[in-house]
Amino acid sequence: MRLTDQQCRVRLAGARVARLATIAEDGSPRLVPITFAFVHEVGASDVVFSAVDHKPKSTTALARLRRIRQEPRVALLADDYSEDWTQLWWVRADARAQVLTAGPDRDFGASLLQAKYEQYRERPPQHAVIRFAVDRWSGWAAADAG
Repeated sequence: MRLTDQQCRVRLAGARVARLATIAEDGSPRLVPITFAFVHEVGASDVVFSAVDHKPKSTTALARLRRIRQEPRVALLADDYSEDWTQLWWVRADARAQVLTAGPDRDFGASLLQAKYEQYRERPPQHAVIRFAVDRWSGWAAADAG
């Protein structure tokens, strides 16, 4: 069954991981799993935040940040797979991304991530935070999926 925008918000908010889709310089799609925090304010845009965290990387100048600066239109996908296919669901948020390196929005996003993930409480994000302003929701769930 097709999900309403509100059902999409609820499922995304409860998910622990999503996949970020960006477009590479050659036009090909790129996917990367991300941790994220979602905020919905009535009358305002739905916003998702993610961060460049402390996990080992060769650089903090990640390709995903460069791609977002070149083409801010992205998609986020969260889903739940089960061998019981009556429980399947997915949610996609088409969004405009912005890389934040300082300021109140960056700090707000980092605080939301700290509230959601214990690992961020232990080691708060020190690098860029990505802000995703959701333009469009789509989603699907099996008829029995709660």
